[in-house]
Amino acid sequence: MTTSPGRRSSTFTRLLRHGFTDPSAAEQLLDLDALASVRSDPVLLEALGATADPDLALRGLVRVVEAGEESERQVLLDTLVTAKPLRDRLLGVLGASEALGDHLARHPRDWRALVTYESADLHPGVAEFEQGLADAVDPDSLRVAYRRCLLTLAARDVCGTTGLAQTAAELADLATATLRAALAIARTAAPEDAAQCRLAVVAMGKCGGRELNYVSDVDVIFVGEAHDGVDETKAMQAATRLAAHMMRICSETTVEGTIWEVDANLRPEGRNGPLVRTLSSHLAYYQRWAKTWEFQALLKARAVAGDPELGAEYVEAVSPLVWGAADRENFVPDVQKMRRRVVDNIPADRIERELKLGPGGLRDVEFAVQLLQLVHGRSDASLHSGSTLEALRALADGGYVGRADAAQLDEAYRFLRAMEHRIQLHRLRRTHLVPEDEADLRRIGRSLGMRTDPVAELNKAWKRHASVVRRLHEKIFYRPLLDAVAQLAPGESRLSPKAAAIRLEALGYADPAAALRHLEALSSGVTRKAAIQRTLLPVLLGWFADSADPDAGLLGFRKVSDALGKTPWYLRLLRDEGAAAENLARVLSAGRLAPDLLMRAPEAVAILGDPEGLRPRTREHLEQEVLAAVGRAGDAESAVAVVRGVRRRELFRTTAADLIGSYGTEDSPAEQDHGALVDRVGSAVTDLNAATIAGALRAAVRERWGDTLPTRFAVIGMGRFGGHELSYGSDADVLFVHRPREGVSDEEAGRAANAVVGEMRRLLQLPTADPPLLIDADLRPEGRTGPMVRTLKSYEAYYRRWSLVWESQALLRAEHMAGDEELGRAFVELVDPLRYPVEGLGEDAVREIRRLKARMESERMPRGADPTLHAKLGRGGLSDVEWTVQLMQMRHGWAEPGLRTTRTREALAAACAAGLIPAEDAQTLDEAWVLAARVRNAVMLVRGRPGDTFPSDARELAAVGRYLGYEPGHVGDMLDDYRRITRRARAVVEERFYGAAG
Repeated sequence: MTTSPGRRSSTFTRLLRHGFTDPSAAEQLLDLDALASVRSDPVLLEALGATADPDLALRGLVRVVEAGEESERQVLLDTLVTAKPLRDRLLGVLGASEALGDHLARHPRDWRALVTYESADLHPGVAEFEQGLADAVDPDSLRVAYRRCLLTLAARDVCGTTGLAQTAAELADLATATLRAALAIARTAAPEDAAQCRLAVVAMGKCGGRELNYVSDVDVIFVGEAHDGVDETKAMQAATRLAAHMMRICSETTVEGTIWEVDANLRPEGRNGPLVRTLSSHLAYYQRWAKTWEFQALLKARAVAGDPELGAEYVEAVSPLVWGAADRENFVPDVQKMRRRVVDNIPADRIERELKLGPGGLRDVEFAVQLLQLVHGRSDASLHSGSTLEALRALADGGYVGRADAAQLDEAYRFLRAMEHRIQLHRLRRTHLVPEDEADLRRIGRSLGMRTDPVAELNKAWKRHASVVRRLHEKIFYRPLLDAVAQLAPGESRLSPKAAAIRLEALGYADPAAALRHLEALSSGVTRKAAIQRTLLPVLLGWFADSADPDAGLLGFRKVSDALGKTPWYLRLLRDEGAAAENLARVLSAGRLAPDLLMRAPEAVAILGDPEGLRPRTREHLEQEVLAAVGRAGDAESAVAVVRGVRRRELFRTTAADLIGSYGTEDSPAEQDHGALVDRVGSAVTDLNAATIAGALRAAVRERWGDTLPTRFAVIGMGRFGGHELSYGSDADVLFVHRPREGVSDEEAGRAANAVVGEMRRLLQLPTADPPLLIDADLRPEGRTGPMVRTLKSYEAYYRRWSLVWESQALLRAEHMAGDEELGRAFVELVDPLRYPVEGLGEDAVREIRRLKARMESERMPRGADPTLHAKLGRGGLSDVEWTVQLMQMRHGWAEPGLRTTRTREALAAACAAGLIPAEDAQTLDEAWVLAARVRNAVMLVRGRPGDTFPSDARELAAVGRYLGYEPGHVGDMLDDYRRITRRARAVVEERFYGAAG
């Protein structure tokens, strides 16, 4: 074909019109002698243009024609242009699968398998595939015969003769026939082994469910028994050899390639267990050791090869165990664990292209369906199907899943599986990744009927269906629960109350009846509030179920909604602010403290919808708000009531931020720097308490003296308050110092200072709905027997004459917190020489500190407490770390400015930087201190009251575990990790505090 320079031939134009992307190369292929007799036939171009990839189809056709013998070529070409069924099938396969094109080029006569078009060819079963593999006598001939059968199967698929479900079932039937043929080859190779044993092959996974992919591992379990008179051990050895040989026949790569991997890792004990077990051995394992996921896998068990009676016995024997799995002790935490999508091991650059495991992927649909089968299948045999689509249909028919939701999931699942098939068919490789290359995307799109703009249409449809799965795969657990308590249209199926209770129990609700009452109260009626809550609840129920206490979350939501449900901004906040609803769910279901704070003023829920709402307020901001509120109040009690309301609101802000940071959300992963979490809580609570005390001080002064107290007055923070390390339940340790104003007598100043202290303490502990702030002044000179407040001169005289080493140690945490700043600075300057003595501590003082610490360990530990689990006084806990750090501060603070800080972690880091402690030891102490601090915070968050040990209640312990980052069912790991980390810290303390080091 020749054309004038610069002009395109009419063939070139026609090729473009028919979908070729490289018309020049196609022209050259059509000019080859091999296609001389058909190149001008219009039906050829039409048929090529109808394929997924016309360029690939033409290249494949040329290879097939050229590979055949001379006489064979003309027969093929004549049949191609005269027989439409062959033309559509052959070119359809060549345009979709480069791998099957390679097969036809190696075995050019196999095109004849596509010629016949009888009704029996349209829906072959296992028997027809067995007939197609009957001549296979070795691995190579089995591969060739398998590909020939696959060729006809793929042809029906790409031509639309069979739908997705039928194609997947045929692939499973072909796999069944192949396993039988491979086992027959293995038995022929070792007749003496075959004579000793019965061997059954049970298909699992997608093969067992008759929903196989083009290229997928074929999951199997082997069951063996000895023939009569044969020793069982020898029979099992023989069965193992046969099974292993059968697996190699299918899995190994030969000159004819491979078929697929046969994977037996779903067997009891996985790779560590024997390849073949007797039926009794299988049952003993399942009854005693099996986990929920193993029963989930057994949902799809189907005998496919070997001894049919033995296979049937196995399936019949395990069936009651599968459908009774929901009654097992750990079913609920296992369900919670399995419901969390496993995407951690997917590389970040691939997760968005993952059809199977990515968000909105195939696994989401399959897991949701299987778990609903496990929950409800024990009382409804109609759900006992290994096929995802059949089971989804049965769930909808029974009212376990809403019909509309099931229809959307069915459509999305079929589309995603069809994409997966087309991706794998191209090169017959096991992959679930959507390709990035535009040519690949174009071929996939065209193969699915998208011809206008295949790439854009494919991406749009894929994202739409994945979005449907993301939105629905968890909602299908919960939406039917609302239908169960709502009035439905006549004829609609719905969950019975019993089935609804069963599902709620399986999802972790301890009191399903109460949960159903809450759902009914929240979702019934025709109000706007009920309508919005019906939309929100399926999502909220999922978040509640993901917590350690779903019942508390649902009850809390009902209380908040009862309080705020008629407030327009509340419903709008939850509906429109995506983060607000999830944040609320996390806060309400994580323990008692945050919900208790919220219930006292539910309008604080607005904090959860503001992007800046969870950020702690600065002390300056808080003091400004508090002092302004005091200035507006009519009297001291009303002033401090407002101040305590601010404190409650800010405590809620801090607890909410802590919980959300610890749990993470769908859009924001959990905070990995646990030290930063502890520091934020400590700083926020410290600033909040300092501002609260400043407000109480101003209120007490204004009530009696107006704007000016007769004496300058300052509050010095001590202990964790001074160290900015307060936990939620900590008292505020303080010292009170005053200095009489000019012209005021010591007696008058003293009376005024004592009166202010007494009034402050009274105001902050008045019984109200807001949490009290307890002020503890026991660290003052002479302790509880000494005066509550002293002048700066009195402190100076006492410390110069009477001060003990423990008081110097306590002063390491002294920092001005409220009142007169100049006086506060003067006090700090006064005590600096005591806490950072020049030349450090003498040996007598060091011995005294060690003696005091040892005495405290023996006397202050609560009776019956486990010293390995006590966060404050236990082995390697807060006290151990803090005393070790404080000893270094007192010995070296005079020479190392970095040690002059009230904060433990800062001082530890400074000691490490100064070379006073090795980095590894410092890291060990820091890790233990952070963990112990988080345990104390967790206990307060979960129980609503302070504690230094892990809770004994199982649900509370699980909630502490969730806060600390442990999945359900792993509280044992949490306790083991705590003991291990604190044991290592104690070893450092023994060396650095009690030993010679330091």
